[in-house]
Amino acid sequence: MYYIDPHIHMVSRTTDDYETLARMGCVAISEPAFWAGYDRGSADGFRDYFVQLTEVEPLRAAAYGIDHFTWLCINAKEAENVQLSRDVLKMIPEFLDCPNVLGIGEIGLNKNTPNESIIFQEHLELAIKYDQQILIHTPHLEDKYQGTRMILDMLADHSQLDRSRVLVDHVEEHTVREVIDAGYWAGMTLYPVTKCTPARAADIIETVGSERLCVNSAGDWGPSKPTAVPDLIFEMRKRGHREAKIKEVVFGNPRQFFSQSKNFKLADPENR
Repeated sequence: MYYIDPHIHMVSRTTDDYETLARMGCVAISEPAFWAGYDRGSADGFRDYFVQLTEVEPLRAAAYGIDHFTWLCINAKEAENVQLSRDVLKMIPEFLDCPNVLGIGEIGLNKNTPNESIIFQEHLELAIKYDQQILIHTPHLEDKYQGTRMILDMLADHSQLDRSRVLVDHVEEHTVREVIDAGYWAGMTLYPVTKCTPARAADIIETVGSERLCVNSAGDWGPSKPTAVPDLIFEMRKRGHREAKIKEVVFGNPRQFFSQSKNFKLADPENR
């Protein structure tokens, strides 16, 4: 089955991972800007990173028949440094016309601090000004519910936002309904240790339905599995879900969400 991974950090993966994804049926990925494994010291470090996301990774992906899309921001962890964040925010518009850029992300909260909230709001203002889609990171583990509530409250302060163009990622059982009920898209991340397992993600789909719900691997530097989306496909098949329903979750939904960006152009996999 063809699928899209809506959130995976291929800068932290080997070229062999691209080949494996292609063999498993991945036809497109979206790569949000994120932490580099260390805190960068200047905006120039982010400029080089944005070049990597907009020029280098699309070529690596294309060698295996995978379309590469990306998002730009300063991530929540490094957003604690307000001056650095503002320097990066000033630079982002230079890259928004690159052909694989879908919007602003992954922005959000890490430790739910005042500085993180300030920079989150300034990212929202940037996205509104340039009519960009938004991809949001919600905090990990014990901070997740409080952070998700803070994010939803801050989003609600911006009446200009089109909620159908915002995806709130890393939802779990205790946050997914609030995100969906508020009119946003929700993303489930399949991690081997934290976040959702394929079984838990299948439970969530069976509980809340599949409308405005995506699933991703968020493969990165830490314990993660780039082929986690196929794991969900196999889990749903084991449970007897129809192929059309599975395809909706792993291909149709992300394609529908991303298609709201003028830069999202994906050929029909059957006609490649």
